[in-house]
Amino acid sequence: MGALAWLGIPVAAGVVAALWATWAARPPRVTGDRASLAEHQRFLAAMERSTAGRPAGVGPTDGPASS
Repeated sequence: MGALAWLGIPVAAGVVAALWATWAARPPRVTGDRASLAEHQRFLAAMERSTAGRPAGVGPTDGPASS
């Protein structure tokens, strides 16, 4: 019985690995050009909102170092 357990663990791991490899190798999701462009424009708008009101070159970590 113990030998079956020692054999079953690597076999189960191999099955899980094969399932994961099949899932990971699936073809990428196709996104249309219009949807992709709209997503990019939303991203740019979000980036503009997050940096609005902040002078160029000044980020949250810029400034005097605290010791």
